[in-house]
Amino acid sequence: MTEQILGVVGWSGSGKTTLLEYLVRGLVTSGRRVNMVKHSHHDIITEPPQKDSARLRMAGASEVLLASPYRYVITSELRQDIEPPLTTLMSRLSPADITLVEGYKWESIPKLEVYRPSMARDAIYVMDTHIVAVASDVIAPDNLPSEVVWLDLNQPENVLNWLINGLQQNLFSKKIENP
Repeated sequence: MTEQILGVVGWSGSGKTTLLEYLVRGLVTSGRRVNMVKHSHHDIITEPPQKDSARLRMAGASEVLLASPYRYVITSELRQDIEPPLTTLMSRLSPADITLVEGYKWESIPKLEVYRPSMARDAIYVMDTHIVAVASDVIAPDNLPSEVVWLDLNQPENVLNWLINGLQQNLFSKKIENP
């Protein structure tokens, strides 16, 4: 299946989550359905260890689906298995107009980099040809590759407009193979 997917990458503390909150809110307000995938290097705790679902997971259940009238969450234990690839995880999501992915710098998907030179970290777009745009708090460098769009991070409405236009033009289409 072909889906619209955009990775949002940048160094820790660059403002990825703040920008994503703005983009998700704006996309939803404009009538679009948005999925979000967030990668973490940390252990994910969805319920305190003494609660029923956590106790059943620790007893050996491979997956626990915890449901309420407000939301549900499926916790899958990897135990000794390797972390599933992004395509496998995305195949578990409901259809959406776009899936935004925070993290997964190594994936071959269209990406928006959040870049702040004041953090004294190298720009990722210089090394990653999948970065289609950069949102930054400085002006574009003279040697910016012509295929990379430079956006003002301090004007998130312009980043949102760029994203909506890209969606309309199917610029973020990526074929996702179901495993």
